[in-house]
Amino acid sequence: MLSVENIDVYRGKTHVLRKLSLSVDQGEIVALVGANGAGKTTTLRTVSGLLHPARGRIDYTPEKGKEPLEITGMAPEQIVQAGISHCPEGRGIFSQLSVKENLLIGAYLRSDKGIQKDLDMVFDMFPILEKRENQAGGVLSGGEQMMLALGRALMSRPRLLILDEPSLGLAPLAIEIIFNMIQTINAQGVTILIVEQNAVMALELSSRAYVIETGRVLLSGSSRDLACDPGVQKAFLGGK
Repeated sequence: MLSVENIDVYRGKTHVLRKLSLSVDQGEIVALVGANGAGKTTTLRTVSGLLHPARGRIDYTPEKGKEPLEITGMAPEQIVQAGISHCPEGRGIFSQLSVKENLLIGAYLRSDKGIQKDLDMVFDMFPILEKRENQAGGVLSGGEQMMLALGRALMSRPRLLILDEPSLGLAPLAIEIIFNMIQTINAQGVTILIVEQNAVMALELSSRAYVIETGRVLLSGSSRDLACDPGVQKAFLGGK
């Protein structure tokens, strides 16, 4: 579904990603694991068009049997229309807008008649959002804001959902709820690429993972195998 091939990305004069390659197959949950500053968020921002690679190629295949679409350098709104939605680090809630208005922003590129149906679907998935639909997004708790960010991303009807640090700053109970909902979203047919600070949970949630270090892929494989790797355990899982 997603193929990232040998991309180089700069932030100013800093060479952040160096010939980085990864792939995500349809229906998977794939995790990116690494230390702060390794390039995980830059990778996600490049896939979603917020950053453009200096070299390399990114292809996206929305459905099996379809021809790959090269999205390298495409504008973010074009990438959203193609079926990729990005839930950013920090959640990006519009604090002065209501919960309902925040959700409808997720459908701003749509003109079909299914928007209300999808809004109802989000409210069914996150009942607390329906209770607070007229409240400002900024007054929600951290967990509720994460639900709102997920709901807003789903309003674009993504086939590939990109999540950046969904557990950041959340209480343990809220984290459990959010991760359960991510699994539910995946079970409904949405492919997921996730960056998560909690490497233990990321590897438990995903089927495959990539370990990124200084802008390069250091290791990749099944999440179960990586969780048993002594180097990964020592660096990210609290092992000795």
